[in-house]
Amino acid sequence: QVQLVESGGGLVQSGGSLRLSCACSGFSADWYAIGWFRQAPGKEREGVLCISNSDGSTYYADSVKGRFTISRDTAKTTVYLQMNSLKPEDTGLYYCAASYRSDKLLRARDPNENDFWGQGTHVTVSS
Repeated sequence: QVQLVESGGGLVQSGGSLRLSCACSGFSADWYAIGWFRQAPGKEREGVLCISNSDGSTYYADSVKGRFTISRDTAKTTVYLQMNSLKPEDTGLYYCAASYRSDKLLRARDPNENDFWGQGTHVTVSS
């Protein structure tokens, strides 16, 4: 049974940093990518970053380039989201998700192309 559990959210001031973790278990070998998604109040869920299983290639949304970094441990059991220079508009519920069905990162960034989701962790950035 695939499980993803996020942790590390919290309240931070504008310009601060947070590191989110996504603990992954129950994966078979053929998953394609894991991504971080966020949903701000009143907005649709959006893909923020994705990392592929095969070669570790990554996708970054323009809004987070230069500020956020996705990485994983060597065992591929934990995926991290390092968030620096946080802005109030980064506030939202952050989810990690795994995509088995995708074959491209540009597909995996679409929430509808992901098969398993964590419960989410809140990030609030105060101005």
